[in-house]
Amino acid sequence: MAGGRPKAEVRLSTDERVQLHGIANSRSLPHGLVRRAQIVLASAEGEADNAIARRMGLTNATVGKWRKRYLETGVEGLHDELRPGRPRSFEDERVAEVITCALQTRPENGTHWSVRAMAAHTGVSKSTVGRWFDLFGLQPHRQKHFKLSTDPFFVEKVRDIVGLYLNPPDHAMVLCVDEKSQVQALQRSQPLLPMGLGYLEGVTHDYVRHGTTTLFAALDIATGTVIGQCKPRHRHQEFLAFLRHLDRNVPGALDIHLVIDNYATHKHPKVKAWLAQRPRYHIHYTPTYASWLNQVERWFGLITQQAIRRGSFSSVKDLVAKIDHFVEHYNHHSRPFVWTATAESILAKIQRLSAAISGTEH
Repeated sequence: MAGGRPKAEVRLSTDERVQLHGIANSRSLPHGLVRRAQIVLASAEGEADNAIARRMGLTNATVGKWRKRYLETGVEGLHDELRPGRPRSFEDERVAEVITCALQTRPENGTHWSVRAMAAHTGVSKSTVGRWFDLFGLQPHRQKHFKLSTDPFFVEKVRDIVGLYLNPPDHAMVLCVDEKSQVQALQRSQPLLPMGLGYLEGVTHDYVRHGTTTLFAALDIATGTVIGQCKPRHRHQEFLAFLRHLDRNVPGALDIHLVIDNYATHKHPKVKAWLAQRPRYHIHYTPTYASWLNQVERWFGLITQQAIRRGSFSSVKDLVAKIDHFVEHYNHHSRPFVWTATAESILAKIQRLSAAISGTEH
């Protein structure tokens, strides 16, 4: 006959559940803490300790330990306890002084702090400064680039395009269209040195230029397949020819929604006239300086990384042939990109960025 006391039920408030989900889905917090939050969430859903242990590859005792710890002390109990060791060499004030210096000042003879420069400036060892920088996620030697859109209809366009991604219209195709211009056919001046055990692939720094091509592409957001075509230039004539190519390769019974940027070629009078004659085509312009909203830009990144940047091409014809081969192979194994950002989350992020730039963030 089964015996033993019934285990206390884990009941979570809305705030506790949100906090635990944030920890359980984190990619930056310690792995152990993430697993403990997942244990508590699973237990709150009614999953038995032995089932949780079996699914996560843990022991029943481990699951029970963290379940009990949460019931006794809450989220704080999921963190590792302090362990005995050598006393700290620096007080919190000294750490804060170095971190504040890195965040709010610049060296007199440079544009940014390095670990060595900060160590010399503060008298703290290089290894200690390096640990503190890592602990607080400081990387003074790195930058990331951004540009805020100045489009007066930015909000409306974001809502329109994100709405297409998250809730595509019925009986229609959504195609993200753009061109990758000036793709160079570069041929390395000497053969590659093959990669081996313990050393990288070797490539000469110089090359021979054989000309350029422009890759026009349309990404179907529902299937991930791409319709691509290379042209020698990227004028409105070539874009119009690509639209005709699209028209021949998409189902005639469906409406076509095109997500494109504000490049002058896309708004040429002849292009507008061609679209006006075909009412099933609907144009959705991305905001200025917001090409990241166009999913085909991510695909351009893939083909650049996997087929162009490290390639060596004897002619433009060779480059075009390899691009066509990549597109054909990609379509055989294509999967749509998973778009998860809502219009509200994008606008909130832009607002936070604007506040950081203006110095009004709280």
